[in-house]
Amino acid sequence: MSITISQSNSILRGMVDLPSSKSECNRLLILRALSKGKIRIENISDARDTKILQAALASDELEINIGDAGTAMRFLTAYYCAAGEHKILSGSERMCERPIGILVNALRDIGFDINYLKSEGFPPLEIIPTDHSKLKSKVSIAGNVSSQYISALMMIAPVLEGGLEITFTTEVSSRPYIDLSAKLMQDAGIELMTSADNIHIPAQSFKPIKLHAGADWSAASYWCSMAAIAKDAEIMLRKLSMETSQGDVQIVKWAEKLGVDFETIYDGICVRTGRAGNSVCHFDFTDHPDLAQTVIVLCAAKNIKATFSGLQSLRIKETDRIMALQNELLKFGVKLEEIRDGKFELTGRLTMSDQIIDTYNDHRMAMAFAPLALLGPITINDPEVVEKSYPGFWDEMQKVGFEITSNIPR
Repeated sequence: MSITISQSNSILRGMVDLPSSKSECNRLLILRALSKGKIRIENISDARDTKILQAALASDELEINIGDAGTAMRFLTAYYCAAGEHKILSGSERMCERPIGILVNALRDIGFDINYLKSEGFPPLEIIPTDHSKLKSKVSIAGNVSSQYISALMMIAPVLEGGLEITFTTEVSSRPYIDLSAKLMQDAGIELMTSADNIHIPAQSFKPIKLHAGADWSAASYWCSMAAIAKDAEIMLRKLSMETSQGDVQIVKWAEKLGVDFETIYDGICVRTGRAGNSVCHFDFTDHPDLAQTVIVLCAAKNIKATFSGLQSLRIKETDRIMALQNELLKFGVKLEEIRDGKFELTGRLTMSDQIIDTYNDHRMAMAFAPLALLGPITINDPEVVEKSYPGFWDEMQKVGFEITSNIPR
């Protein structure tokens, strides 16, 4: 299936709903399970990834298949160790190609028993209950890999008999996601000590509390892109707040450079088309990898001479996102090229001619390219991929003035 998106006058008006933060919800679900129900959660996301995690936590089955939900794979690996549950944790074909060895090695160093059932370093995994009295309370892990490995260790630390001291052996990437985990744990009554190269979390109990998941800034980034590309846009993003621990609030600073004005009003934040700043920009996505596709496509749309770094983790996401971006941008006459180790630039001017966008089973590919419909009709293959994080995305686009037609194969 595919959809064709068009927009007749490049003017956007309306009020849209954002999903609650998948990053917050997935962490809160793990913390609730570890607290044995003491934590109550308001505004749980209806994203597919979050539903998969909820179902896994509620399941009594031996084998848990989490499909393509990468966060669930990492968080559940640590959770089942801490909970003392015997589980076989598997996923989609792509999930079984995504490395998890660094997290497994760290959990084994602590004393947990985990087996690889196929390829060393990759799912599926067998997690075997372990005597907690024999666990170590210190572990070292590289900080320049997936922050979800570190968050997974952090969240189980309070329920381990000796707590856990985590030492980073390298500089830390994606620090905002680690800070988010720390903030949510503190909200749940957990005391922890953090420094540039160390996190110490003593053994302790969670307190009964109700926690609220905020609207998702990663999802908000697509509306920022639309406001930047449109001739005139005024879009109200309901329930969104600048007062957040989500790292992707960084989009505000970047979008302002690219032609978006922000105003906090009674029920959220209004994004408007403004005046673009510099025509030459550099963006470092080390701490904000989920914004990369949005910003890179936006720069291409506005013919901005931009360079990009911090893209290394994009190779092991739902797809190889660098390759996917290169393939799809080339359809518009734009090249994303690596000019030296780890640094990329855009060349060429974007041209529209009814392009068809492949999504590579990646929700962010679909949503990052959708704003280009402001420049001319585009077709998106497999649009249902957005259900992973933002099930209502296409409906919300129609609210502000886009026309969307389903193309059903004959």
